[in-house]
Amino acid sequence: MGKKRRQFSKEFKIEAVRLIIEEGRRISELSRELGIAESLLGRWKNKYEEGKIDPFPGQGRLSPEDEELRRLRRENERLRMERDILKKAVAIFSEDPQ
Repeated sequence: MGKKRRQFSKEFKIEAVRLIIEEGRRISELSRELGIAESLLGRWKNKYEEGKIDPFPGQGRLSPEDEELRRLRRENERLRMERDILKKAVAIFSEDPQ
């Protein structure tokens, strides 16, 4: 049976990152103290340093910037498909009937 995935609160993540950044603690020593993988702490630190308004939105939600980026990419893909369809239609209707 698999292990249950641990979840950490936004406050816990921010405090862990603060210890790394402001107090100069090493990720390796802090990971041992907290019982968290070094890679996870590193990801938290990188996400925090990206400068986003809400670095840890939680519960699988995206930050507002990431949500807008996802929406714009979907819209861009839809517009590309529409453009391609119109190009094909123009090519079909511009052929000389024989």
